[in-house]
Amino acid sequence: MQGPGKRKIRRFAIMGGTFDPIHYGHLVAAEAALDSFSLEQVLFVPSGNPPHKKEYPVTEARHRYLMTILAVATNPHFEVSTVEMDRPGYSYAIDTVAEFHKIYGPDTEIYFITGADAILEILTWKNVERLMELCQFIAATRPGTNLDVLHGFLDKLPENLRRRIHLMEVPALAISSTDIRKRVAQGRTIKYLLPESVEQYIAKNNLYRP
Repeated sequence: MQGPGKRKIRRFAIMGGTFDPIHYGHLVAAEAALDSFSLEQVLFVPSGNPPHKKEYPVTEARHRYLMTILAVATNPHFEVSTVEMDRPGYSYAIDTVAEFHKIYGPDTEIYFITGADAILEILTWKNVERLMELCQFIAATRPGTNLDVLHGFLDKLPENLRRRIHLMEVPALAISSTDIRKRVAQGRTIKYLLPESVEQYIAKNNLYRP
């Protein structure tokens, strides 16, 4: 498993996702969380076999991992972990968070960065109450997010769960991996939507072509 270095980490965030491909929206959200929550590190965790991404074939894990490595290479506070790709079967947040909790101990604060749309489905996540005991959630909102619906949902949660979820506005999340894949398939430009190194990797490996 690749992950944070040997120095003791007291406060870090996990950013999970398929990263198919990773783009500036992910990176801006991670940097915003780093700053807003005084984190020491953001650990990007490309999913291995995500249970919620059955509507399209997910690109081979090694490509998504290497694109993530390229994207975060210049930020000393960003690292990439293979923990979910190394684990057989479906990738669940509870398993990932529990593993890092075991490694770093109970005195380390763990945050989990996800999209606000995912928060609306959080009660369907595996072992959600245990998950929220082990970490706090940073819910990144994008332009167009219906905040009334989001706040209405949060208000209905039990207090012990609601206080573990923090909203964070990220304008750059208007960029989406789905749109990038469509653009590549249609032969349209993806420049400035994601790091140039990732754009070059996609072209070199002929990813997302019909």
